[in-house]
Amino acid sequence: MARPSIMDAAPPIIGKAQFAYDWLKTRINDGTFGPGFRLVLDQIARETSMSPVPVREAIRKLEAEGLVTFARNVGAQVAMLDPTEYQHTMQTLGLVEGAATALSAPTLSPAAIARARQINAKMRDTLRHFDPTSFTTLNRDFHSELYSTCPNPHILDLVHRGWNRLSVLRESTFGFVPGRAAESVAEHDHILDLIEQHASAAEIEHAARDHRLATLNAFLSTRAPVSTSKEGIS
Repeated sequence: MARPSIMDAAPPIIGKAQFAYDWLKTRINDGTFGPGFRLVLDQIARETSMSPVPVREAIRKLEAEGLVTFARNVGAQVAMLDPTEYQHTMQTLGLVEGAATALSAPTLSPAAIARARQINAKMRDTLRHFDPTSFTTLNRDFHSELYSTCPNPHILDLVHRGWNRLSVLRESTFGFVPGRAAESVAEHDHILDLIEQHASAAEIEHAARDHRLATLNAFLSTRAPVSTSKEGIS
C-alpha cells in the first residue's frame, strides 16, 4: 500500500489563504478596517477560525497590492493615504488604463457600449443628490466596461492593481473635489463618442489618460503644490 505523500496530508492552505484574503479585503474595502487599522495575526486567525499561516499569506498578498503596509514596532496595518503614492498610482493607472481602453475599443460590442452609457447616465443622476461612494462604484463599473475586452492580460493586471491601490482611500476622491464629478461624466460621454466613431487608438488612449489625470490634478489642487506636469509620462 502506497504511503500518503506530504501533499496528501497537508491542509488546504491555498483555499484558506484565499478565504482570509477575501475576508480581509472585504473589511478594508467597506471601511470596517480603516486606514491605519492594525491587522493582528492571532486575532484575525481566531475570528476566521483558522491558523495564522493562511492569514499571514493573505496579508502578504494584500501588501503586494498596496492595501497593507508594515510599520516598525507596529506590524501590519491598513495602508494610509500618501498623496505622493496616490499621484504615482493615478499617473500609472492613466497610462495602463488608457492603453487598455484603446486596445479594447475595436472589439467592444454595441451592448457593452450601451451598458457603459447606462452606467454613465446613473452617474449623472447621482449628481443631484451626490453620494461620492456610490459615484465611485459606478465609475469603476463604467471603466471596467471600456477595458473589458483588452487582449493584453499583462496590461489588464496592471489596471486591476492600480484600482486596488486606489481602494485604500476608502473615501472617494470625488468627496474631496465634488465639482470634478460632473466633468468626469461629460468626459465619459466624450470617450464613448470616440469609440463609437472609430477614432484612432492614439486619440482614444489620450482621451482616457487625460480623463484620469484630470481627476488627479483636481485632487492635488486641494493639497500642497505637487508637480503634475504630463511631461515624462506621455
